[in-house]
Amino acid sequence: MTRARRPWWFIGLGVLAVSLLVSLGVWQLQRLQWKTALIERVEAGLVAPPSAAPGPDLWTGVTFDTAEYRRVEVRGQYLPSDDTLVKAVTSRGSGFWVMTPFQTDDGWRLFINRGFVPDDRTSAVDRPRPEGEQSATGLLRLTQPGGAFLRDNDPAANRWFSRDTVVMAEALGLGEVAPYFVDVDEQGDGIPVGGLTVVSFPNKHFGYALTWFGLAAVFAYLLYRATRPDAVDR
Repeated sequence: MTRARRPWWFIGLGVLAVSLLVSLGVWQLQRLQWKTALIERVEAGLVAPPSAAPGPDLWTGVTFDTAEYRRVEVRGQYLPSDDTLVKAVTSRGSGFWVMTPFQTDDGWRLFINRGFVPDDRTSAVDRPRPEGEQSATGLLRLTQPGGAFLRDNDPAANRWFSRDTVVMAEALGLGEVAPYFVDVDEQGDGIPVGGLTVVSFPNKHFGYALTWFGLAAVFAYLLYRATRPDAVDR
């Protein structure tokens, strides 16, 4: 006497599960290629000489994969508009990023992150703004719309949890600004403190891929055991 064969739907579900797990493993390998290329680009950009910050004709091409964390330089003057203080947590503790509007010599505008100030040093006296012609060098960072996790920006109350350049410009009546800002390099002693940007990209995709492929192998083996030719009971 032989055991009954597994129904077709059982086999179909098993094949579907194995296929899904293999697909997830392949996707993680694709993510690994993307992340590796990203890390190589960013590391090369961090040590490269600064290039000119992209102007309005290049703004549509400013993306995470091509421009963020590239070292750039702009020349111009800080505008007399108020600074925007954005909540920050850094290696120096809790405080704020000082986001200051800047007009380049070419006439377009962007925000410069002049650095970090602690919670007890937020008065205008503690963050004097450089006057006259200035050069700002640092890392290009894309605008951060919306806010932070579970914390929305509130322009009306002047509470900011992310560096959303578009909305910050609207709140200050600046008109169009770049869809990015510049995190300035370390400027020496005093505050605001520049150069605190953390550049770190965890790359665990190979491990994730092995996990998915391993699960696929286990499911495939179990499916084989459950559907192999029936043995004769003795």
